[in-house]
Amino acid sequence: MKKARFLMVFLLSLFFLSCEEVVDVDLDTAAPKLVIEAAINWKKGTTGTQQTIQLSTTTGYFENVIPVVSGAVVSIKNSKNQQFNFTENSKTGRYVCNNFKPEINETYTLTVVSGGNTYTASETLKSVAPITRLEQNNEGGFTGKDIEVKAFFTDPPEDNFYLFKYTYSSKITSSYYVSEDKFYQGNEIFSSSDDDELKPGDEIEITHYGISKQYYNYMNILVSIAGSNVGGPFQSPPATVRGNIINTTDKTNYPLGYFSLSEIDSKQYKIE
Repeated sequence: MKKARFLMVFLLSLFFLSCEEVVDVDLDTAAPKLVIEAAINWKKGTTGTQQTIQLSTTTGYFENVIPVVSGAVVSIKNSKNQQFNFTENSKTGRYVCNNFKPEINETYTLTVVSGGNTYTASETLKSVAPITRLEQNNEGGFTGKDIEVKAFFTDPPEDNFYLFKYTYSSKITSSYYVSEDKFYQGNEIFSSSDDDELKPGDEIEITHYGISKQYYNYMNILVSIAGSNVGGPFQSPPATVRGNIINTTDKTNYPLGYFSLSEIDSKQYKIE
């Protein structure tokens, strides 16, 4: 009996010692990739002349600082061969153009020259239907007890694709989801909030984007992988999602990010 008890104590001591062993996880570090955040958004009722493109690189998993990319040459050209140059703001990786000319259904080509590589993409600026009204429903959600806000608009009678963004005063990240008008073309429809913890006094900013079919496909994949709270179209998802920008110098060294052009409409609402 004493031998059995001693053997049990000995085995338990080995077990707890093994639990204290430190395991080092070796994370492979891939070469940094250029990240191009080139979302050209034209808000209804504005000139849309000031636009911004952000350049950075991917970094290690445990790094807190996102490296910016300075010294690049950034421009956008339309089909009329008009070129709009973007100038970097004080080595921040933030490139600004103050004379951009947005035009619905115009095709634009982005060019970024950085680190001996040339990156390009083409896209068309898409219109968006105006938000006509907002409604608050205090018996929404699956339980019928959640506060829900809907933003209504009338879809034009042709193929349209949308990106909806909801920014909540009570949350750090925004929510995104996409929609195509296959089942509601030409009719009044709405986007809706997805926060089941809304309460009186909370504020919401609702933004509708008119987007191309290819950008719809890109965002649909991104949201399905990362969930609706992706933080933004360019936040790193759990898996690499390639956008429409290609490296014409070295196609294997592709960048991350997307070149999009959208007309947008935005409304703010305070929960009653």
